[in-house]
Amino acid sequence: MAKLGSDKRPAVVRVQSPERAEEILAICNEHGWKAIVGIEPDKFEDVSDVERLMNPAEPVKVQVKIGRNEPCPCGSGKKYKKCCGR
Repeated sequence: MAKLGSDKRPAVVRVQSPERAEEILAICNEHGWKAIVGIEPDKFEDVSDVERLMNPAEPVKVQVKIGRNEPCPCGSGKKYKKCCGR
């Protein structure tokens, strides 16, 4: 799948006024994103694609799993299964 904001998958935005459309296009041009802006005064504004581009989701970090026979992370010197693993 193509990246959002590219030529193959432009951001689709719906605004209510030409002034707001120019504002959104200026933001997209500043960052090099491609966007299709529609002006529809009778519908709600939808700029979610541009918001997604401005605030990308951070990937989920996986915690390191402690093995049963590894030393316990609490620092007791015992194996995990004999200390905090109970």
